[in-house]
Parts: sequence; C-alpha cells; structure tokens
Amino acid sequence: MAREELPAAGSRQRQDVLEIRRGCGDRSDSGRVEASASGEQQDRGNAGAYLERPRGDVLVRDDVACEVEQRPEDGCPAPRSGGGAGEPAGGDVHQDDHCTILLRMTIPLRTKLLYGTSRVGSEALGKASGLWLLYYYAPPRDAHLPTLLPSLAVGALLTVAGVVAALDDVIVGFLSDRTRSRFGRRIPYIVLGAPLWSIFFVLLFTPPPHAGHATTAVYLLLVFEAVSLFGSVVVSPYEALLPEMARTSSERVGLEAIKVYLGIGGTVIGLVVSTALVHAIGFRTMAITIAALALVSQYIAVAGVWDRARQSRVPAGIGFRDALTATVRNRGFRVLLPTVVLFALAFQLLQTDIPFYVHAIVGKHSWLSATLLLAVAIAAAVVCVPLFARFGRRTSKRRAYRTSILAAAATFPLLGVAGLLPSIPATVQLLVVAALVGAPIGANFLFPVPLTADVIDDDSATTQLRREATFLGASSFVQRTATALAPLLVVLLRLLGDTRGHTVGVRLVGPLAGVLLVAAYLIFRSYDLPDEVRGVVAGALTAEISSRAARQEDSGRPGNS
Repeated sequence: MAREELPAAGSRQRQDVLEIRRGCGDRSDSGRVEASASGEQQDRGNAGAYLERPRGDVLVRDDVACEVEQRPEDGCPAPRSGGGAGEPAGGDVHQDDHCTILLRMTIPLRTKLLYGTSRVGSEALGKASGLWLLYYYAPPRDAHLPTLLPSLAVGALLTVAGVVAALDDVIVGFLSDRTRSRFGRRIPYIVLGAPLWSIFFVLLFTPPPHAGHATTAVYLLLVFEAVSLFGSVVVSPYEALLPEMARTSSERVGLEAIKVYLGIGGTVIGLVVSTALVHAIGFRTMAITIAALALVSQYIAVAGVWDRARQSRVPAGIGFRDALTATVRNRGFRVLLPTVVLFALAFQLLQTDIPFYVHAIVGKHSWLSATLLLAVAIAAAVVCVPLFARFGRRTSKRRAYRTSILAAAATFPLLGVAGLLPSIPATVQLLVVAALVGAPIGANFLFPVPLTADVIDDDSATTQLRREATFLGASSFVQRTATALAPLLVVLLRLLGDTRGHTVGVRLVGPLAGVLLVAAYLIFRSYDLPDEVRGVVAGALTAEISSRAARQEDSGRPGNS
C-alpha cells in the first residue's frame, strides 16, 4: 500500500496524524505507521519495528489500547477495521478534506492506579495540616494543651502565609510548562520536591522549645511557606500530567475518579487516622508518619507513569506576562475559577471548624467523636462519587458539577442547627447531617480538574500551545489565596462561642459555607464549554514531532514523521 502523504506542515490535520502515529504506532521520535493489505500495521523507520493487529475497532500493543476515534465533523464515514487493498486497515488513518478518523491511546488500569497513588500521600498531608495546625498552636481554652500563640495571631499568620505561598503555584506551573529536560517537563519537580515537602511538614509540628511568641510566630511563618512551596513543586506538575495523558472527557473523568477514591483514602488518613495518632502518640510522631507516607506515595506515582511523563518535553514558548494574560482572557476559565474557589473555601471552612465544632457540640467525653463524624462524612462522599461520575457521563460534567454545588448549598447550613431539634438525640442528628454534608463533597474532588482540562483544550485552539501547569497553577493560586482566609474566618467566628453551652460561633460556619455555595451556583450557570472541545492542539510530544518535520521540510531535507 502506498504511503499516505502528510498534510501541510503546521496544519492541525498534520498534528492529528502525527499524534496517532506517535501515540499508538511508534516507539521513537521518528518513523511512521503504514497499513498492509493484510490489515496489519507496522512501524517503519526505526530498527525496533513491531506489528499491531486490529481487533475490531481496537488495536492492542503491549499494555496500550488504541481505540478508533472519529473527528471532527459530522457526516464522516464510520471507522472501518480489517480493510483490503486501498482501504484503511483496522486502526489506520483515514483522511480527506472533510474529516479525520484517528486512533486514541487509552490508559491501562494499572497506570491509572499508580498515577492516583500520589493523592493518598498529598491528601493525607494536606488534610492533616489543615485539621491540626491551628489546633496545635492555639488549642481551645479547656483542651488542657499548651498555647504556643494566641489564636488570632495564628489565624492572621496562616492567612498571610497562605496568600503569599499561593504565588508558588503560578510560578511553578509556568516554569514547569517551559522546562526542557530529558526527563520531560514534570518529573524533575516531583522527584526533587517530594522529600523537602515531607521534611518541612514534620518541622511544622517541631517548633523551638521554650521560645517566645515572636520567635514561634517567625518560625511558623517560614516553615509554613516552605511546606507550601515544595507542595506546589510536587503537586502542580503532577496535576498537569492528567490533561496530557487523558485526551477525552470520559477518560479524564475516569482517571480523576480513581484519583478521588485514592484521595479519599488519603483524606481518611489525614483526618481520621491522624486524629487517632495524635491521641495515641502525639503531634510530632503523627507528622513523621504522615510525611513518610506522602514521600512514598509520590515516588510510587511518578515511577508508575515515568515513560508517559517523559513524553512531555516541548516547552510552551510564551512569556510570563503573556501567559497570565492569555489565561485570564479565557472565558471558560473566568467562569470555572470562581466556582471552584468558592466551593473549596466552603469546604475548607468546615474542615477547619471540625475539631472546635465537635468539642463544643458533643463534648470531649461523648461516644460520638470527631473521628466517627468524619468517617460518616467520608463514607457518604465515597458512595456518591460513582453516582456523580455516571450522572456526568449521561449528561455532562458541567451539569453534574452544578447539581453537586446546589446539593452542598442545601446541606452545609444544616450544621448550624444539628443537635437543636427536640425529641431526637443530638448525636443522631449530627450523624445524619454529617452524611448529608459528605455526599456532595466527592463531586468537588471529581470535576474541577477534568473541567479545567477542557478549558486547557479550548485555550490550545487559540494559543496553539499546551499550558496545563499554567492553568492549573493559576487556579490553585486563586484557590489557595481564598482558602487561606478560612483559619482567620473561623477564629473570628469562634469569638462568638466555641465551648460547651456557647456554640454560636462554631455553628455559624455551616451557614456561611452555604452562602458561598449559592454564589458559586449562580456563577457556574454561565459555563458553556462542551465535554469534548474541538480543534485542540495535540500534546507536547506531538508538537515536537510536527516542529521537527516542519524544520526538515524548510531546510529541504527529507525525513520521516
């Protein structure tokens, strides 16, 4: 069968064909896929040639399945398999002036699970920090623990430090997108940042002994900034891998769902297990245990996607100011960002309030502990994640996310009245409310990254660049800046009451979170990006191949694509 000519250099059809041939039929940066009359595809162009055999509309090579996909216009011929002479073989490329039928590389379950392992450690570390840091430095007056700093000072310090540290995500994301190395754009940051992240987390719970308030405050500020910096160095590049590896809406939701399940496991460790550890062995040993888990999780994750992560090699050639300008100008991002931020702030308020809420409502000696209440909420979130994922596949991600926001807006304020209804035991009321509050939280973990990936695809059609880490970093910057307000807001509300018999302050956190969620729902109603954005630029490695082919043609040298 004669070789098919590539479209003109730099065209989107060319990039599509290059993406197919690199992603599903080539082990190097050169070579291309041809189809024989027998229906087999062979890579010709490097010494390690191998065969792919069509199975219906799916090609299988090693642990990678390459499914036939059709894009972009309606009316294209249906994908064909088998194929005789002169026809596209199963999984081959059919192309004309109207449409392109291509192959889509799917991600094996093993790779998804390994990639998601990172969330176990990062969620455990983040949730343990959010749960215990304020409590450790400024415990309630009747908790019989040393007060290292006044509560208002801790709230102000964490707020200021959180706002400053939020800049880390933007800077790290921009640098990651522009990084050129033989290990790709993401791996170096994760490998080098993970141990430092764990070390500084332990130091958070190891303040200098017998220090005055001024020394302790400076120590807390500097160490907290270091934890935030190296958390950004690890998490921003890691999250940027998802839009690069998963190219369709269903794959992105599926991969994010696995991350959510494993992240919920990390949340259980960070909220429930850390509580048990604090009570059994103390704050410092708890921090060492969580830090070790986080480090191991990051290295398992990066090892599991090492080959795929190395493929992200082409830097986004755009300056910092231009990158931020292009990011802010994207309409979908301007709608999605405040929605995600308000949901995150509402959740962070509840998370920060939980130790004080349980202490004030049920008391230290009740059988209903903070651990049990958190376990009920997390169990409800786990049960509802597949329901929201299925709802998103049957309708759309934006509709499922909008529904979850409305559900959270209705349930979060119930924390303000739990335990006050007559004739029903207060403990029963709290358990029911915890389940209702937990149900929509799973969707807050599930949809923001896949929705942001759609925004990234939309941006790539305009800028012709893939800037995953920049978008996710900008989103994280605003989100962390806003959620940094949570400790200060909780401290201010606690002034209205945070002890047994004086619970107004801790009860008002739920209604405040509900107001934020109503605002988020109203904003998100104008989000209109489809689940599958058309006209996107292919991934980073595809761009590298296309650029190389264009340079070869410009210089008059023949070369394989």
